[in-house]
Amino acid sequence: MRGNMLIRQAREDDLSVICEIYNDAVANTTAIWNETIVDVANRSAWLKARREAGYPVLVAISDAGEIVGYASFGDWRAFDGYRHTVEHSVYVQSDSRGGGIGRKLMLALIAEAERLDKHVMVAGIESENTASIGLHQQLGFTETGRMREVGTKFGRWLDLTFMQLVLTTGSPA
Repeated sequence: MRGNMLIRQAREDDLSVICEIYNDAVANTTAIWNETIVDVANRSAWLKARREAGYPVLVAISDAGEIVGYASFGDWRAFDGYRHTVEHSVYVQSDSRGGGIGRKLMLALIAEAERLDKHVMVAGIESENTASIGLHQQLGFTETGRMREVGTKFGRWLDLTFMQLVLTTGSPA
Protein backbone atom coordinates (compact mmCIF):
# COMPACT_ATOMS: atom_id res chain seq x y z
CA MET A 1 0.00 0.00 0.00
CA ARG A 2 1.21 3.48 -0.78
CA GLY A 3 2.45 5.37 2.26
CA ASN A 4 0.50 8.59 2.54
CA MET A 5 -2.15 8.02 -0.08
CA LEU A 6 -4.99 10.51 0.23
CA ILE A 7 -8.62 9.53 -0.27
CA ARG A 8 -10.93 12.47 -0.97
CA GLN A 9 -14.22 13.34 -2.65
CA ALA A 10 -13.94 13.62 -6.43
CA ARG A 11 -14.07 17.02 -8.09
CA GLU A 12 -15.02 18.05 -11.61
CA ASP A 13 -11.36 18.51 -12.52
CA ASP A 14 -10.76 14.81 -11.66
CA LEU A 15 -13.15 13.60 -14.34
CA SER A 16 -10.68 13.26 -17.21
CA VAL A 17 -8.59 10.81 -15.18
CA ILE A 18 -11.67 9.02 -13.84
CA CYS A 19 -12.79 8.68 -17.46
CA GLU A 20 -9.40 7.21 -18.47
CA ILE A 21 -9.48 4.66 -15.64
CA TYR A 22 -13.07 3.68 -16.43
CA ASN A 23 -12.40 3.36 -20.16
CA ASP A 24 -9.35 1.18 -19.52
CA ALA A 25 -11.55 -1.14 -17.44
CA VAL A 26 -14.13 -1.19 -20.25
CA ALA A 27 -11.58 -1.94 -22.95
CA ASN A 28 -9.33 -4.38 -21.11
CA THR A 29 -11.08 -6.07 -18.17
CA THR A 30 -14.19 -7.91 -17.12
CA ALA A 31 -14.47 -5.71 -14.02
CA ILE A 32 -17.30 -3.90 -15.79
CA TRP A 33 -19.58 -5.56 -18.31
CA ASN A 34 -19.94 -2.50 -20.47
CA GLU A 35 -18.37 -2.32 -23.91
CA THR A 36 -19.01 1.38 -24.53
CA ILE A 37 -16.24 3.91 -24.04
CA VAL A 38 -17.47 7.08 -22.31
CA ASP A 39 -16.43 10.71 -22.45
CA VAL A 40 -15.96 13.30 -19.73
CA ALA A 41 -19.52 14.60 -20.25
CA ASN A 42 -20.82 11.11 -19.39
CA ARG A 43 -18.73 10.95 -16.23
CA SER A 44 -19.80 14.49 -15.32
CA ALA A 45 -23.48 13.47 -15.52
CA TRP A 46 -22.66 10.35 -13.47
CA LEU A 47 -20.88 12.43 -10.80
CA LYS A 48 -23.79 14.88 -10.67
CA ALA A 49 -26.30 12.04 -10.25
CA ARG A 50 -24.24 10.47 -7.43
CA ARG A 51 -23.99 13.80 -5.65
CA GLU A 52 -27.72 14.49 -6.03
CA ALA A 53 -28.44 11.07 -4.49
CA GLY A 54 -26.11 11.91 -1.59
CA TYR A 55 -23.61 9.21 -2.52
CA PRO A 56 -19.82 9.54 -2.45
CA VAL A 57 -17.41 9.41 -5.34
CA LEU A 58 -13.95 9.01 -3.87
CA VAL A 59 -10.55 9.28 -5.54
CA ALA A 60 -7.23 7.89 -4.37
CA ILE A 61 -4.31 10.29 -4.76
CA SER A 62 -0.78 8.85 -4.88
CA ASP A 63 2.19 10.30 -3.05
CA ALA A 64 3.09 11.94 -6.38
CA GLY A 65 -0.29 13.72 -6.43
CA GLU A 66 -1.83 11.61 -9.21
CA ILE A 67 -5.26 9.99 -9.20
CA VAL A 68 -4.67 6.22 -9.17
CA GLY A 69 -8.19 4.97 -8.52
CA TYR A 70 -11.74 5.88 -7.70
CA ALA A 71 -14.75 4.32 -6.04
CA SER A 72 -18.42 4.94 -5.44
CA PHE A 73 -21.66 3.30 -4.49
CA GLY A 74 -25.26 3.77 -5.46
CA ASP A 75 -28.66 2.25 -5.03
CA TRP A 76 -28.64 -1.53 -5.36
CA ARG A 77 -32.16 -1.61 -6.73
CA ALA A 78 -34.60 1.20 -7.44
CA PHE A 79 -37.43 0.09 -5.14
CA ASP A 80 -38.08 1.69 -1.73
CA GLY A 81 -37.60 -1.56 0.16
CA TYR A 82 -33.95 -1.64 -0.92
CA ARG A 83 -33.14 1.90 0.28
CA HIS A 84 -30.79 0.64 2.99
CA THR A 85 -28.67 -1.39 0.54
CA VAL A 86 -25.99 -0.05 -1.79
CA GLU A 87 -23.79 -1.60 -4.47
CA HIS A 88 -20.26 -0.36 -4.87
CA SER A 89 -17.64 -0.20 -7.59
CA VAL A 90 -13.90 0.36 -7.33
CA TYR A 91 -11.52 0.98 -10.21
CA VAL A 92 -7.75 1.23 -9.96
CA GLN A 93 -5.40 2.45 -12.67
CA SER A 94 -3.96 -0.56 -14.50
CA ASP A 95 -0.32 0.05 -13.52
CA SER A 96 -1.25 0.58 -9.86
CA ARG A 97 -3.29 -2.57 -9.20
CA GLY A 98 -2.20 -4.91 -6.41
CA GLY A 99 -0.69 -2.18 -4.26
CA GLY A 100 -3.46 -1.75 -1.70
CA ILE A 101 -5.30 1.11 -3.41
CA GLY A 102 -8.50 -0.91 -3.84
CA ARG A 103 -8.44 -1.89 -0.16
CA LYS A 104 -8.02 1.71 0.97
CA LEU A 105 -10.85 2.86 -1.30
CA MET A 106 -13.07 0.02 -0.06
CA LEU A 107 -12.45 0.90 3.59
CA ALA A 108 -13.34 4.54 2.87
CA LEU A 109 -16.52 3.45 1.03
CA ILE A 110 -17.56 1.22 3.92
CA ALA A 111 -17.08 4.12 6.33
CA GLU A 112 -19.19 6.37 4.06
CA ALA A 113 -21.96 3.76 3.86
CA GLU A 114 -21.97 3.42 7.64
CA ARG A 115 -22.08 7.22 8.00
CA LEU A 116 -25.15 7.23 5.73
CA ASP A 117 -26.78 4.52 7.88
CA LYS A 118 -26.79 1.94 5.11
CA HIS A 119 -27.44 -1.61 6.24
CA VAL A 120 -25.81 -3.75 3.54
CA MET A 121 -23.17 -3.21 0.87
CA VAL A 122 -23.40 -5.51 -2.15
CA ALA A 123 -20.62 -6.49 -4.54
CA GLY A 124 -21.20 -8.03 -7.96
CA ILE A 125 -17.87 -9.51 -9.09
CA GLU A 126 -16.95 -11.43 -12.23
CA SER A 127 -16.44 -14.92 -10.82
CA GLU A 128 -12.90 -15.40 -12.19
CA ASN A 129 -11.68 -12.20 -10.50
CA THR A 130 -10.15 -14.06 -7.58
CA ALA A 131 -8.16 -11.02 -6.42
CA SER A 132 -11.32 -8.97 -5.95
CA ILE A 133 -13.21 -11.84 -4.34
CA GLY A 134 -10.28 -12.38 -1.96
CA LEU A 135 -10.12 -8.71 -1.03
CA HIS A 136 -13.84 -8.65 -0.30
CA GLN A 137 -13.52 -11.77 1.88
CA GLN A 138 -10.67 -10.12 3.81
CA LEU A 139 -12.94 -7.12 4.43
CA GLY A 140 -15.72 -9.31 5.84
CA PHE A 141 -17.92 -9.78 2.77
CA THR A 142 -19.55 -13.18 2.39
CA GLU A 143 -20.51 -14.87 -0.85
CA THR A 144 -24.27 -15.02 -1.23
CA GLY A 145 -24.60 -16.54 -4.68
CA ARG A 146 -23.21 -17.20 -8.11
CA MET A 147 -25.14 -16.67 -11.30
CA ARG A 148 -23.85 -18.65 -14.27
CA GLU A 149 -23.41 -17.10 -17.71
CA VAL A 150 -25.47 -13.98 -17.01
CA GLY A 151 -23.09 -11.66 -18.87
CA THR A 152 -20.82 -11.62 -21.86
CA LYS A 153 -17.68 -9.80 -22.84
CA PHE A 154 -14.72 -10.56 -25.09
CA GLY A 155 -16.72 -13.30 -26.82
CA ARG A 156 -17.33 -15.45 -23.76
CA TRP A 157 -19.98 -15.98 -21.10
CA LEU A 158 -19.29 -14.55 -17.66
CA ASP A 159 -20.46 -15.71 -14.26
CA LEU A 160 -21.36 -13.19 -11.55
CA THR A 161 -20.55 -13.72 -7.89
CA PHE A 162 -22.57 -11.74 -5.40
CA MET A 163 -21.10 -10.85 -2.02
CA GLN A 164 -22.45 -8.74 0.81
CA LEU A 165 -21.28 -6.99 3.93
CA VAL A 166 -23.79 -6.29 6.71
CA LEU A 167 -22.87 -2.84 8.02
CA THR A 168 -25.40 -2.21 10.77
CA THR A 169 -27.70 -4.24 12.95
CA GLY A 170 -31.16 -3.55 14.29
CA SER A 171 -34.49 -2.71 12.75
CA PRO A 172 -34.84 -0.36 9.79
CA ALA A 173 -35.86 3.20 10.59
